[in-house]
Amino acid sequence: MSSHISRHSQKNNSATMIYGSVALIVAFVLFTIINTTYASSLFNSMKAFIANELSWYYIGIICFCLILSLWLIISPYGSIRLGKDEDRPEFSNFSWFSMLFGAGIGIGILFWSIAEPIYHLQGNPFITDAQKGTVEAAQVAMRIAIFHWGLHGWGLFAVIGMLLAYFSYRKGLPLSIRSSLYPIFGERIYGPIGHAADLLSVFGTVFGIATSLGLGAKQMNTGLHYLFGLEVSTPVQIVLIVVISAIATASVLSGVNKGIRLLSEWNMHLTVVILALFIVFGPTVYLLGAFFTNLGDYITHAVNLGFWVNPNPKDTWQGDWTIFYWGWWIAWAPFCGIFIARISKGRTIREFVIGVLIAPTLLAAFWITIFGNTAMHIQLFGARGIVEAVNSDVTMSLFKTIELMNIGHVMTVVMASICTVLLVTYFVTSADSATLVICTLVCMGDENPPSHYRIIWGALVGAVAAVLLAAGGLSALQTASIVAALPFSVVLLLAIYGLLKSLHEETSQTRKESIQNERAARDSQDVSIKSINTTSA
Repeated sequence: MSSHISRHSQKNNSATMIYGSVALIVAFVLFTIINTTYASSLFNSMKAFIANELSWYYIGIICFCLILSLWLIISPYGSIRLGKDEDRPEFSNFSWFSMLFGAGIGIGILFWSIAEPIYHLQGNPFITDAQKGTVEAAQVAMRIAIFHWGLHGWGLFAVIGMLLAYFSYRKGLPLSIRSSLYPIFGERIYGPIGHAADLLSVFGTVFGIATSLGLGAKQMNTGLHYLFGLEVSTPVQIVLIVVISAIATASVLSGVNKGIRLLSEWNMHLTVVILALFIVFGPTVYLLGAFFTNLGDYITHAVNLGFWVNPNPKDTWQGDWTIFYWGWWIAWAPFCGIFIARISKGRTIREFVIGVLIAPTLLAAFWITIFGNTAMHIQLFGARGIVEAVNSDVTMSLFKTIELMNIGHVMTVVMASICTVLLVTYFVTSADSATLVICTLVCMGDENPPSHYRIIWGALVGAVAAVLLAAGGLSALQTASIVAALPFSVVLLLAIYGLLKSLHEETSQTRKESIQNERAARDSQDVSIKSINTTSA
């Protein structure tokens, strides 16, 4: 299947991708900031259409990817290696898990692990009005939050990451979305079809990371205000984006083996420290019990939650939450998929899928339990005030929870400081990973793109976040990212078909060769027996 595209043709294709992607991003940013009101109205209308008419489609895609990933584990394809048969993993399991989680959802879960359960505590379709704000509502709220960050999303990332690693490292094609379409379109992936697939991937990655950077900068600003009294304002948040983007660019210049790996491992160590502090200084027995309760409750209800489509067309909850998350995961799939593929060469399909599904889901469930149930305990049995803090300013939810833990001034400052540093490091990890992925896409799958591209795209990602933050366009941008998931979902389905077709052809060929070898061995044995008999006679 390896393609033999000429160097001249590859250079021309790279130029098309580079100029085309920049033009697409700049045009979208200009459209958003020139008339933010109209852009917001347009994006919200499109989001409403998706939520009302296509929620079943988004839910179906996510469920299909999870089922497919589980099937791949037990299928004969599970033993196929993502690389040559002699290849072995480049990174240790700890480094691999750290990069999986840090680049994928670290900054997002730090932002939402308290706010989301508290929102669901106040109302969701699975509780009655009488149950709002009760212990029963708290359990349902934790179930929903873990569901949104659990197996279903990681099933999508597992499929995308695995098919990209398969086509790149086993079939010798570029590490880009277009390669997954090779079994369908052949060499035409180096033309407009492939360009369209990769441009949609760049689009989702740039605006997905820009939105996360904007939200991360807001919460970081809140943390610095809480610790040092720094003014909470858009100019301060823009300065934070510029500084962090510069650090991220320096990190991406050092490559995956140094900057990104070291930062990811640092993130994981800090994450362990902050979770341990929450357990020790929080309601320890309650939290440990809640983890097992939450995990069992989530596993018990995961199938029903996964396939549930809200029958009430007037209720916007599913569109605001589940469909938002599923669109967000789909929009981010190219970014996380390519990055996961980049760090997973040499693993078998079975090993890869189990690792991508289980490890991040368990950590997400544990993290949401420790942070979210600490806030729940304060709200239900303690000083209260978490609901008011979340409703007033979602970025304050984490720091208000630490404050209300009533652990003394010194420990409050220590824990708030660690959380603020984590925001910075997860921010940098997400930004440098995204920059590396974008450069890989625009350079036709080159895993080591030129340094000047890394600098340009690192600056461009930060600039997009800063410009949209200044224009007040983050809300519209979040919605636009969900809308961007719709066209990419078509590419996703085609890519999955291409994967299954290629896997079937490979195993069929292997089986055919095995039969031929056995037949040749038998024929050789028969010849030997005849020769012996002839000699004896």
